[in-house]
Amino acid sequence: MRNVLVIGGSASGKSGLAEGIVSAAGFPRRFYIATMMPFGGEGQARIAKHREARRELGFETVERYTDIGGLILPERGAALLEDIGNLVANEMFGDGGDLDKRDAGPAERIVSGALALAEQCGLFVVVTNDVSRDGVRYDAETAEYIRVIGLVNRRLAARFDEVYEAVAGFLIQIK
Repeated sequence: MRNVLVIGGSASGKSGLAEGIVSAAGFPRRFYIATMMPFGGEGQARIAKHREARRELGFETVERYTDIGGLILPERGAALLEDIGNLVANEMFGDGGDLDKRDAGPAERIVSGALALAEQCGLFVVVTNDVSRDGVRYDAETAEYIRVIGLVNRRLAARFDEVYEAVAGFLIQIK
């Protein structure tokens, strides 16, 4: 069992690099756990486009917007979870979100869910966002969202075997 965290900023190439890690591992079944909620026609079209591209790479797409710990994969293989930023937003701001609790609830659910998914996989790759380096002061809700992503990133990095930063389409190994 191998667990890999890929962190990167916007347009860093992190998703494609993570897909490459999964593809190169040679597992006969590859699951792409997609966390982006479809909003409107444009969102639906974007998701359909991504699904088709993933199918061409041999991935089976599983849509899961919250409660990743409740997901049971149909077979042991490789899985890619895309991405922590969407998952945190869904857990915090979606229906029944935890924004007002200001505790580690969303982070705990995501980390424990990711670890439960990892137990089902021969290879588990998680894509996450690096959203804390811009030096901008945000409103309280956005600052809390960024804090929770950072908390999830730190906890997964501590538990995972490998951690990479995606920069300009290249992976830099951190752990």
